[in-house]
Amino acid sequence: MYRTTRSPMMQPLVNSGMGMAPFFKVTVFEQEHFQGKCLEFTSECCNIQDCGLDNIRSIRVESGAWVGFEHHDFQGQQFILERGEYPHWDAYSGSISYHVERLMSLRPIYCASHQSSRMVIFERENFMGRSVEICDDYPSLQAMGWMMPEVGSMHVQCGAFVCYQYPGYRGQQYIMECERHSGDYQHWRNWGSHCQTPQIQSIRRIQH
Repeated sequence: MYRTTRSPMMQPLVNSGMGMAPFFKVTVFEQEHFQGKCLEFTSECCNIQDCGLDNIRSIRVESGAWVGFEHHDFQGQQFILERGEYPHWDAYSGSISYHVERLMSLRPIYCASHQSSRMVIFERENFMGRSVEICDDYPSLQAMGWMMPEVGSMHVQCGAFVCYQYPGYRGQQYIMECERHSGDYQHWRNWGSHCQTPQIQSIRRIQH
């Protein structure tokens, strides 16, 4: 197994009790089950092929929360990557029907704060219509009283959330952050380059 470390000169730090250490760290592997050539990152990577890997097929997140993307330059399907091991694509895909075993770029989610995350979802675009504040995890928006299968717009006040197309945290994933768009997602097309529908049926806070 080949290992290469890529680390920027400046990066977020945290006191680990044994001195200062990187707060964000992920190791990606070219083959499933943590085999083959691997790279270690402590900051964003906009194109994994520029770093010498053809693809990412397994991931070990050692610290921080990350988001992976289907294409380079943070485009395409989004995949939430929290602390833990992902031996293959199915472990982080969210059971999307569009099966694509490809992950070409990734970046940290610096604003993730599980305890203090808070957002407001709106019935219609441009923050219009009925609204509900979200500050917990909801495997079914319908069960909490949101009767529509769609969300028109969102305002993330603090922290970061992952929204799913279907109940039970399944389907397309959309990462919503207070530091992106100033937390304002006025239209479902702001959710990501892969977004084709305003359908959102489960939401949870991102673990840091």
